[in-house]
This record gives sequence, C-alpha cells and structure tokens, in this order.
Amino acid sequence: MIKLFVEFIKTTGFANVTAKELIMIGISCILLYLAIVKKYEPLLLVPISFGMLLTNIPMGHLMEPGGFLYWIYRGVEYDIFPPLIFLGVGAMTDFGPLIAYPKSLLLGAAAQLGVFIAFLGAALLGFNFKEAASIGIIGGADGPTAIYLSSKLAPHLLGAIAVSAYSYMALVPIIQPPIMRLLTTKKERTVTMEQLRPVSKTEKIIFPILVTVLASFLVPPATALIGCLMLGNLFRECGVVDRLSKTAQNELINIVTIFIGTTVGATATAENFLRLQTIEILIMGLVAFAGGTAGGVLLGKLMYLTSGGKVNPLIGSAGVSAVPMAARVAQVVAQEEKPGNFILMHAMGPNVAGVIGTAIVAGVLLSL
Repeated sequence: MIKLFVEFIKTTGFANVTAKELIMIGISCILLYLAIVKKYEPLLLVPISFGMLLTNIPMGHLMEPGGFLYWIYRGVEYDIFPPLIFLGVGAMTDFGPLIAYPKSLLLGAAAQLGVFIAFLGAALLGFNFKEAASIGIIGGADGPTAIYLSSKLAPHLLGAIAVSAYSYMALVPIIQPPIMRLLTTKKERTVTMEQLRPVSKTEKIIFPILVTVLASFLVPPATALIGCLMLGNLFRECGVVDRLSKTAQNELINIVTIFIGTTVGATATAENFLRLQTIEILIMGLVAFAGGTAGGVLLGKLMYLTSGGKVNPLIGSAGVSAVPMAARVAQVVAQEEKPGNFILMHAMGPNVAGVIGTAIVAGVLLSL
C-alpha cells in the first residue's frame, strides 16, 4: 500500500515541479491580479494569464500533441482566430469619422513609426529578420495582428510578444499622456476642431468594399485581416444582416477571444518565457509603443501648422490601433487642458486608420 502511495506521489505535479515553473505560475498570478483587480485589459489578460498558468502545471501536457489546448491552438497556428477577431472588431467599429476626415489615414500611417523603430532595435539586439518583424509589430498596438504575424514568423516568441502587446495596450492611459504633453504645447492641446460632416449610408457601405480591394491588391498577405475587418464592418453598415452583425460583435468574438487568449498564454512555458530575450522583447515593445504614439503626435503637429491651427495634434496619438482606448485617452488629455473640448470623434478617425495601417504593415513584413 505504501509503495502504491509513493508511486502515486511521483506522478503528481508536486513531485515534478521545477523552480522555473513556480516562477511562471507566480507571473501568471500577477497578470491575473492586474487584469481582475486593476482592470488592465481584463477580457484579454484573464485568458492569457490563465493559459500561462495551465501550461506551467507539471505533468499537465496540455500543449503537447493530443493535449486539450494543443488542438485549440491550431486555430492560431493556421491563421483562423486572428482574422475572426478582426471580423468582430469590424462589426463593432464605426468608420464614419475616418470617412468624414480622410486625412486621418495619414495619422494612422504615421503611428506605424514605432513598428519600424522597434524592428531596427530588435535587429541591433541580435534578433533575426523574422523575429525583429514580430517584435516590431507590437508598436501597432493591435494584439490580433501581433499574434497573426508572430505565429507565422516567430512562433517560439509568441507568448512573450502577446503578453507584451496586450500589457502595453492595457497601459495606454499611463504610457501615452506624458509623451503627448512632451511633444505638444498647451496652445496646441487646446485647439477645438470643427464638427465632422455627416457621412451617408452609401459611403459607409462602399468604404469597406473599396478598402478591401485596394488594400488586398496592394498587400495580398494582409487580405485575411483586412478582408475580415471590412466584412464585419459591412455586416454593421449594410442594414440587412443584423443577426450576423450582432453575432460577430458578441458571441463570435467572445468565443474566439477565449480560445486565442488561453492558447497564446499557454505558449509561455518556463522554457520559452524565462529568457533574456523576453526582457528584450518587453523593452522593445515599450519602445515600439512610445514610437508609434510619438509618430502620430508629430504628424499631428505638422497638420496643425499646415492647417493654420485647426488640427489638434493630440488626435495623432490615437493612430495606434488600440481601439477605442487610444481615442479616449486623447479626449481625456484634451479636456484636462480645456474643459468642454470634444475631440473624441476626430480621434476615432486615426484610431480606426491605425487598425488598417497595422494590418497592412503586417502584410508588408510577411511579403518581405
């Protein structure tokens, strides 16, 4: 009987756990605390951190061939989940501000500066081209795009990249305001912009079709992301498929978020995560995010000068594609400088342009 008991103990996680696995379990608990107590991007950090917890349970074998999470992860590996997330995002997003103010596209493009800064920085740190591209895309502040690209180019870094991308997205209200204030004057921050023109239903229906054709012809590898984003938006705007639109906005995106978050978190094993590379990725992710914010604000300053002071440069900070949080942060900073100043809808233009821009940049990096 004692022998059977000893043999049973040998099969438990208690007898097989390593110090590294305990550290990873501790890190996952910290992330759960940030998500639940501090409410930092909880819809994403809760499944990611719990997936990290599960994969570091000794003898669990959840991500090994035949394991429970192994099969679900095929949706990430085969590029199914990220485009489906984009389908839901498109169904929830109003592209009206971008259509009403097309110059917003320039701000969304300028905010991709962070991607290329981090790409070069990662290359200088010794990462190869594919790894550097996967790290650089963190600067776009778009979790599904970061997962999509890194799963293709650097799957061994997926856990660290996903944690970095979503952590910095959650910290938008902390990271962006100091950069915005540093690069702008009080006079620029108090600019009140003219109300956007009304956008017709016809324009809103034509827009996703036109963008799909133009962007996909320009960068074919981005077709899945752009196409699903615009299909979701067409569901929203065409007015004849309300059931599909509501499903994409709610049930579909919620289910896929659970799957993608848990399985991506499960790639963060002790062996893959506890490396010097992870610290370097976290640092370059912050550089990428700060660079993207700075790029958008600096182009906003240029537009302020060329427009004769009619553009508030703060809207450029929303060019990173953390929708709609980045636009809300621009609004908060503007109101702190001038109570009653309402730039949220103007900031939503660059914000949704950033989603499109990051997907195109990801396609360019895949093409290269």
